Amino acid sequence: MKNTSAQCMVVATLIATIVFAAAFTLPGGYNQNSGIPFFRHKPTLIIFVIADAFSLIFSSTSVLIFLSILTSRYAERDFLESLPKKLMSGLATLFLSIVTMMIAFGASFFVLYNKHLKWVPIIVAGLASIPVILFAILQFRLLGDVYHSTYQSRYLFKPKTHMLYY
Repeated sequence: MKNTSAQCMVVATLIATIVFAAAFTLPGGYNQNSGIPFFRHKPTLIIFVIADAFSLIFSSTSVLIFLSILTSRYAERDFLESLPKKLMSGLATLFLSIVTMMIAFGASFFVLYNKHLKWVPIIVAGLASIPVILFAILQFRLLGDVYHSTYQSRYLFKPKTHMLYY
């Protein structure tokens, strides 16, 4: 759990760094005289900005969750519920940050190539879904194992006595 958290925290930190920088370098650039973005009235730029902001929020949340796992006291009771729940929420927020980062990436192509080359952003947006799907497939087993050990095998570690007759 510690190694998984450390590696996921590195990925979340990289995503946070990238989307933070992307927030200040909008597609199309800025007007040098007024400082206003060129494509400010395009809906795709609004989608880019919102997706980029959500990606920054989700990746920062993921970093904090994984940091809380790394700085946990690792008591025996923590491994029953607290740490697995943190790992599941950290993986979920990391997944959401990847999804919104890819949405922002695809939206940037729709901002720039919207007139004569409509096929370019469509292909790029389709290809941007590959890392999202791959991350979901590769992490689904880990998430399933953590969920199973947290919620479905709880009675293995905390047996309840069931009485047939009172």
